[in-house]
Amino acid sequence: MPQGIQDISVIICAYTEERWNDLVAAVESVKQQKLQATEIIVVIDHNPDLLKQVQDYLPHVTIVENTGVRGLSDARNSGIAVAKGHIVVFLDDDAIATPNWLMLLIEAFSDPQILGVGGPVKPLWLDSAPTWLPEEFHWVVGCTYRGIPQTTQEIRNPIGANMSFRREVFDTIGGFRGEIGRVGTQPLGCEETELCIRARQYWPQRSFLYQSEASVFHRVAGNRTCWSYFCSRCYSEGISKAFVSQYVGIKDSLASERSYTFQTLPQGVVHGLIDALFHRDLSGFARAGAIIIGLIVTTIGYLTGSIFLHASKSKRSIAPEVVFPHGTEASQSLTAPTGILR
Repeated sequence: MPQGIQDISVIICAYTEERWNDLVAAVESVKQQKLQATEIIVVIDHNPDLLKQVQDYLPHVTIVENTGVRGLSDARNSGIAVAKGHIVVFLDDDAIATPNWLMLLIEAFSDPQILGVGGPVKPLWLDSAPTWLPEEFHWVVGCTYRGIPQTTQEIRNPIGANMSFRREVFDTIGGFRGEIGRVGTQPLGCEETELCIRARQYWPQRSFLYQSEASVFHRVAGNRTCWSYFCSRCYSEGISKAFVSQYVGIKDSLASERSYTFQTLPQGVVHGLIDALFHRDLSGFARAGAIIIGLIVTTIGYLTGSIFLHASKSKRSIAPEVVFPHGTEASQSLTAPTGILR
């Protein structure tokens, strides 16, 4: 274990009994790590029945309730508030960590300039893998997508299902913004993007790392592999990106998206057409079309969110800090236009 890292807290947030078996598997995958965590914290997001079920059947974990606003961001903040670890690690309740996952994440913190580390999130399709869904849009189902580095290197932000941070990040700049991120089944996101950009703006000489071997498998249910979910997720991503831009500025919030839009996506369209025309894979036409439609819908979402924020700017204020549950030392006030997200 790198010097100065004494404790590791793994946080898993859950909100529905429908994922009970997934949650149990996620917890078990953490218990089976070659490098053991100091504590496993399960945060229940405003669901008393699920809370009791976890208390009854998962006695060897720390169980807390989300004391903030319903949603993934404040659920994570509630876990952070009780975490004792110098490193705080997050795993989704429908993800399974590989045995070396925690060890590989923690090894990267041997460099004191590293603020956080993430790794690949590989899809575990519960139904057959959709042939029409391009790998460039695997972020729609919460997985690593084409355009993410294939080797260990610096990144802007990790994917939420597989990420870790030094505790000092939260103690210094606060936690995840409750105005951004998933609430129940609403396909919103970008809370980790905003947090990481905020951290880099505070520590411009420090960075986040992609550890290419520290992988997890993410269950993808069949209802997330249909066109309606695809379009809904793209639209919501655009809205979320508009909110991130409002908080941390357009330049930083869309830096990675520029190369993704002008390099990765055009290449994906070409690959889809080549597959269809030269490799007799007619689903290549669908993948090429999905890339074009996904980009259009995401852009519409971004413009809609930007217009909403601009219209509400004179009526509401956006403060630069984040509320933490329980009045921890990182607590600050925060108000923001939330009508479009709630």
